[in-house]
Amino acid sequence: GTREDYEFLGELYEQHAREALTENCVKILGMLAGPKLGYQIDRYQHSLQSATRALRNNERTDLVVGALLHDIGDAFAPHNHSDAAAALLAPYLDEEAIWVIKHHGLFQGYYYFHHHDGDRNARERYRESPHYDACIAFCDEYDQNCFDPDYDTLPVEEFLPLLDEVFARESQVPGVAPLMA
Repeated sequence: GTREDYEFLGELYEQHAREALTENCVKILGMLAGPKLGYQIDRYQHSLQSATRALRNNERTDLVVGALLHDIGDAFAPHNHSDAAAALLAPYLDEEAIWVIKHHGLFQGYYYFHHHDGDRNARERYRESPHYDACIAFCDEYDQNCFDPDYDTLPVEEFLPLLDEVFARESQVPGVAPLMA
C-alpha cells in the first residue's frame, strides 16, 4: 500500500476501535457472569463490587476503571489474567494502576498460596517497587473483600462514562504508537 492508503485505513480503524472499546470491554467483562466457582458471587459481580468500592472511596478514575477490569483477563487468559488485563489497559491507565493490575494476582496470593503449599510472601520480591504498597492496598480494599453477596453494588452502566473517558485518551505508554498516525 501507499502512504495515502494507510492514512485512509488508519482513520477508519481509529474510529472503529475507539467507538468499540468500551462496548467490547463490557462484553468481555460480561463473560465473567455465571458460575460462582465456590464463591458467594460470580466474578462479574466481584468486578462491579470492586469498582463500586473504589468509586465510593473517591479513588481516581484510573484506579476505579482498574478495579472494574482487573479480572477481565479471566475470560480469555485464566493462567495469566493479571498480565492480560494490564496489557489490555496499558495504553490508557496511569503507571501505578497498570502495575497494580499486572501484579494483583501474585499479591492476592498472600491470602491463599500457603493453603496450596505455596509462598504467601511471594509478593516480597517486589518490595522495592514504588507501587508495592498500592498493590497491597488494592488487594485489601478492592479485591479480597469484594465477594459480599449483600453489598450494594452499582450496575455496570454507572461506570460507562469512566470507561469512555479512559478509552478516549491518547496512549500513555512510552513507545506505543497511537492507533492512527
